[in-house]
Order: sequence, then C-alpha cells, then structure tokens
Amino acid sequence: MSFLPDTMARAMTTTDAGALLRLPEGDADPDALFDAVETWAGSRGLSLYPAQEEALLELVTGANVILSTPTGTGKSLVATGAAAFALAAGRRTYYTAPIKALVSEKFFDLIGVFGAANVGMLTGDASVNADAPVVACTAEVLANIALRQGSAADIGLVVMDEFHFYAEPDRGWAWQVPLLELTGAQFLLMSATLGDVTRFVEDLSRRTGRPTEVVSSAERPVPLTFSWALTPVHETIEELLSTHQAPVYVVHFTQAAALEQAQALTSMNVATRAERDRIAEEIGAFPFARGFGKTLSRLLRHGIGVHHAGMLPKYRRLVEQLAQAGLLKVVCGTDTLGVGINVPIRTVLFTGLVKYDGRRERLLKAREFHQIAGRAGRAGYDTAGSVVVQAPEHVIENHKALAKAGEDPKKKRKVQRKKAPEGRTTWTEEAYERLVAAEPEPLVSRMRVTHAMLLNVIARDGDPFTAMRRLLRDNHEDGRAQVRLVRRAVAQYRSLLAAGVVEPLDTPAADGRTMRLVEDLQLGFALNQPLSTFALSALETLDPESVSYALDVVSAIEATLDDPRQVLGAQEHKARGEAIGQMKADGIEYDERMELLEEVTYPKPLEELLEHLYAVYRQSHPWSGEDALSPKSVVRDMYERAMTFAEYVAFYGLARSEGLVLRYLGDAFRALRQTVPESMRSEELADLIAWLGAVVRQTDSSLLDEWDALTAPPAEGAAPAEVRPPEPPRLTADSRAFTVLVRNAMFRRVEWVARDDAAALTTDSSLDEAEWGEALDAYYAEHDHVDIGPDARNPRLLLVEKSAEAWEVAQVLRDPAGHQDWRVTARIDLAASDEEGELVIDVTGLTRLG
Repeated sequence: MSFLPDTMARAMTTTDAGALLRLPEGDADPDALFDAVETWAGSRGLSLYPAQEEALLELVTGANVILSTPTGTGKSLVATGAAAFALAAGRRTYYTAPIKALVSEKFFDLIGVFGAANVGMLTGDASVNADAPVVACTAEVLANIALRQGSAADIGLVVMDEFHFYAEPDRGWAWQVPLLELTGAQFLLMSATLGDVTRFVEDLSRRTGRPTEVVSSAERPVPLTFSWALTPVHETIEELLSTHQAPVYVVHFTQAAALEQAQALTSMNVATRAERDRIAEEIGAFPFARGFGKTLSRLLRHGIGVHHAGMLPKYRRLVEQLAQAGLLKVVCGTDTLGVGINVPIRTVLFTGLVKYDGRRERLLKAREFHQIAGRAGRAGYDTAGSVVVQAPEHVIENHKALAKAGEDPKKKRKVQRKKAPEGRTTWTEEAYERLVAAEPEPLVSRMRVTHAMLLNVIARDGDPFTAMRRLLRDNHEDGRAQVRLVRRAVAQYRSLLAAGVVEPLDTPAADGRTMRLVEDLQLGFALNQPLSTFALSALETLDPESVSYALDVVSAIEATLDDPRQVLGAQEHKARGEAIGQMKADGIEYDERMELLEEVTYPKPLEELLEHLYAVYRQSHPWSGEDALSPKSVVRDMYERAMTFAEYVAFYGLARSEGLVLRYLGDAFRALRQTVPESMRSEELADLIAWLGAVVRQTDSSLLDEWDALTAPPAEGAAPAEVRPPEPPRLTADSRAFTVLVRNAMFRRVEWVARDDAAALTTDSSLDEAEWGEALDAYYAEHDHVDIGPDARNPRLLLVEKSAEAWEVAQVLRDPAGHQDWRVTARIDLAASDEEGELVIDVTGLTRLG
C-alpha cells in the first residue's frame, strides 16, 4: 500500500492520455470551449447539473461567478472547467484552498486533468512547478502574491474554494486581499454555506469591471434527511450500522471525546472478520509510532477511525485513505472533515450542538452546522444521506424514564426528571430544528494589517504609501475599523524603520517609490509574528559568548510564537506535581502548599529580561501592547532534556495532541530559520536549528518530502512502473542534524549517570543493570557528582570516530575535580538508523581512561 492520498497515487499513475482534458486548438469560441469541457465530463461518466452548466456558461463568457451550491454538487468540476477556459485563453489560474492537505489533493487532481507540465503548487513549505499555467496554493500564498504585485500580477483566474473561510477571525484577511488587489483577474468563489452575497456581487463588479453572477441551488443530487436521536450514542451507532447507513462520521467538539468514543466502540462488532483482514492488508507495514500510533492501529483494525487536528498529519491522511477505500464503518472525530477533504460519509452523527470557541461554550452557528452536515451523502457513492443529532444526555434519560412509565399518568407524574448540568450550555430539539431550517449567516469581513503585509507591499513596484492607503481605505471594513487599520499600519511602519528593516529614500524613484527594504537582509527573511521586530531587537542584547547563547536565542523567538496551550498546560501540571512532592518531603503544611502552588507554572526562560526589554520596546512602540509577549519553553525544554519527539510527548502525556506539538516545532523551526539574521547565528545555534528541522521531518515529513520530491512532476505518458512514491529522508543525510541527535542521546546518559540510575542506563545498552551498577560505583568512588550544567553540553565533549558503517562515540563527563577522564561510550549503527528512522545506538559502557 502506498501511503499517499488516493488522489496523489491516482495522478502519479494516470497515464491514459484520454483522461486529460483536450482543448480546441487556436482561438476557440466560447461554445467550442464549453463543448470540450462537457465532452470531457461525459468521458468520465458525468453529466452536468443545471447549476454546473449555468456557472460554466457564465465563466466561459468572462463573468465572475459566486457558486453557492450544496456539498456534492460538483463545484470542483466547475472550477476545472474555469481553469480550462483560462488555459485556452493563455491566462494563469490560481486555485486556492484553506489547508495544505486540500491543496495537495487539488494539485494531483489537476495533474490528472491538465497533465503534470501544466500544473504547479505553492504553499508556505514547498514550491512545485511554480511557473505552471495552473497553480494550486493556500489562500495565504495567493494573498501574499497579491500584496507584492498588486494588479500587475500575472493572474487571469482566481478560484477560491471554501470561500466561507473569508469570515474566519484569524485567516479571513487572506480571502479578502485577492479580491481587493487582483483587479485584472476573473473570480470564481465557491462554498456550500455563503449566505447573502449581494455585497460581493457589487464589489467584485466594481473592481474587476466584469459582471458578477450568483449561481445557487438548494437541491442536492444526494438528498439529506435529518433526525433527532433519543437513544444513547452507542445505541444510535448500532442502529445506523444495522440499517446500512454506514460509513458514519461521529462528530465531537473535543479531541478527548472523539478518542474516548472510538475506544468505547471496540466492544461492538463494527467490522466483519473479512473486513478486518482487508484493513490489516491495506495498512501493511505503516509506521505507527509508540503512544497514540499504537492506539490508532488497534482502532483501525476494528474498522474504527479517529480524525482530529491534534493527530500527526500522516495519521489523518491514513484515516482519510482507508475511509476513501470504504474500509472504515465509523470515524470518530471533530469537525476537521468539514473542511472539504473528499471522504465518502453516508451519515453524519452530531453528539451535540455546542462547542467551545476559545472563549465560551456556545451553540453552533447555522454555517457551522450545515458545513459539517453537508459531508453526509456523497454523489457517486450514495443515493441518500443522513444527519442525526443526539439529544442531550439528560433529555435521553428523561425520555427513557417516561417510556418506562408507559401510559399511566400516575407513574409519569412520579418520574424524577433530570435537569441540564449546572452552568453548562445545552441544546434543545427546537434549537436543532432552527439550525436545520436556518440559512448561513452573512460573511463578516476580517481584514487586518501586519508587519508581513507591509513588507510585501513595500517590495512592490511603485509607491507603497499609495498602495497601502488604497488597501486600508477601500476594503470591506466599516469606516471606524478602517481608521484603526490605518493607525496600526503607521505604527508598524515606524517599528520597521526603527528595526532597520526598511529605509526611506532621500529622493523618490522614477516609479514613485519612497522607501525600500534594506539590502543586507538574509535570503528568506520574514517577520512571521506580530512581535518579530521585538525579537530582532531582543537578540541584539544577548551575549554571543555566553554558553547559553543558542538557547537564549530560542527563548527570545519562542516568546513571540502563539502559545501551544495543551503543551503549556501539561508542563504546568507536571511542574505542580513535582512541586507538591517536594513540598510534602519538606514537611510543608497543606494550606501553605496550596498557596505556594499558585506560583508554580510552566517554564519561562529569560522571563524577567524579556519582560524588561519589552517594557522598553513599548515606550517607542506603544501599539505593541495589542500583542502579548509570551515567554515559554518547548523547543528549549525538549533540547535541554535531550529528548526525542516520542520521548517528549510521552514525558508530558501529550499523545492526543502530538500533531499540535509537531506544528509548534515546525513554526519555531521556520521562525528561527527565517527571522534570526545570519550574523547572529553561532555554530551551536546552527546545530540546534538543523536538529529541530530533523526532528520535525523525521517525526512526520507529511507532504513536505512528497512535495519536494515532486519538484519535477511525473511526465505525461510515463508508465506506472516508472513512478515511485518518494523515499523517506535518510536520518544520516544531514550530518549536522544527525550529530546533534547523537549528542543529545549521549547527554541523556550523562543525566542518568548524574542520577546514579543504573536501570535507565540499560536502555539501548548491551550491559545489564548489575554491570551498570558496578561502573557507577567505580565513578562515585572517585567523585561525588557529575556536572550537567551548560558547560557539560559543550560539543567538544563529544568525541566521534566515523566509519562508513558506524560512529564510535564517547561523551566526556565533567567531574568536580576537572579531570574529565570518565566517559560514556556507544556505537551508532548508521544503516540501521536510516532504516528505522531513529537513532539505533548501543551504549557500551562507562569507563575511565587508563
């Protein structure tokens, strides 16, 4: 089994030239182009729905189209036709999607339609055939192109899939900016839940000079039925399975609840023996890691999937792939499948209608409800779909009790009705019925201005002041909000001047330019966080000669990143547990313990220094108070503990959130690589950045390596046998990163020696506990402790003898006498490390020279 999405494998092995969409040669008229698309659809066994036909006719004649039709009505086919029309006219198409997984799916689908040479992909992490006439990309990538190039951008058609993301508080700006800036393009905006779009019709027509048509339809090719369930969730699922309404997607609004429900279902016979055997065959040798990976493996072999944002991307894609193959009867997850991944689901089962939005519990909005419900019943798979909403538990229990009382009025009066949990938001059948009948709410503008936006506009030809004034004064916000945006932009520009990132020109250039980016910024320079300019100024205060310099740089950068709440909560929980244990050992009374415990939190390196620097920074940057500095230690903590990703996740009990941990490490890696100037990078910091990149890649290279490997996509007509899935990166390929992995592994042993822990030292060692005990006794007969401070981590204390097969390594211990004649020795098998994807080490002893 290839562990690539089905769309990827399909596109890579599609060699039938007849599968490609062939356009008329020469200057074809609109009728001929429309006929070509219709013929191609027919060759795939598809006939156009009325809404598809209407949208394609408008697009081929040059109009903008807002396509608002239910899920499963073939919006992707319309987008493909639009791209074909643009290709025939020599215009470039940018096809945007909200998440990288969906971008990848569209990329390979488009290769199957237009051929590899005509399709490219751009994300924040990878660039594949970027000059192609059809490019799949994230919304942020297109927004940044629009900011850098404005109306001069070589973009003839913009397809914006899942356009309801326009109303997302954090990301909505990326869906708005192309509408504002790409005035020469034709637009196709698509979503199943748009609501009233009158404002967009008028605005798009004014900006582009093209007519804008709305194509909408309430009819689904696969009709939905809605029902209210008064049975416990496991009984509801049993009934759905027994009445052949699987696959069932069971929607929860916490990751913990999704996993708990999936584990509870293993007691049911969800899949037959034959189905379980086929699942096992399809999974094959998929590399499940320890922790959550083993749990997921067990669930999948029962025919039960789990899908949520806390999972590693490789696990989410495996669940999607098995579901696409029809092998999973039940998938328990959050609303992550509502984003548009093409997974066939016959029934969507809501376990509730209340979600926590980061501030409070609230009822689902109509758009959220219909976006998730729309995943039920997919064309080509089902003739009907079902949406089932569970009643609250107290309502189900009351219903049961009343049913048990029968028709006897006296017994009914005696029933003790349960109430909703105190202080919790709940839902009712009336609320459910209102959601079913409600239209999606109007989309709300989420325009914002950031340092990165300013940098992009300043890099554009022409006067950036004029461009920014137009961008901030002619957008979809109201007047008061526009004034706030202008004030913030002015303040941010001043911060870029103060940081030396931009400089004014003494004399305006011929194109009207009045400022420019400084010329000595390193390649790939980016200010990815609102406080990146503060981070740059903070780095200048650090001492490059300090033994902790590299880690202090990491702390300055980490303080500007978004908080990974689950990780920080786990760190605080562990710190408080350790503090309670120590206070009990010290004989501190309960009341005093509780008072002292309030002061215990997660680690915050350099907190006092960074807070002081931030207070000084805010005196000249008063607006920066809008962005809270947040000292924390995740990358630094993991490095100082010399842990692998799996060890770190296990140490803090983060198996359910390991995807979040990986995303944070990836963000930190990009921030370090792109924001820290080359002149401030010591050798140790360069080692640390390489190590962090290796950790991210080895944990789950996800689409990064696949995309990198496809920088030269498969040629048209290539035989399937010539196409191979990309090999995973060799662990030893990056010598610098591999050296840091070895150094960290050896330092872990130094820490165990310092703890006199013979049992721990048997890990990956050919010596048993008794032999380690003898070695430790010999060391402690000479010295009373081992230094594990910063000096003990000096790279010079790791001695390496390299050969083609193995590294023989010795980690020198810093003893209190300063003799440094004791060392931990080990052998690293290079080939085995590459094969396993993790360090294969044999720790051979603790010895003294001579």
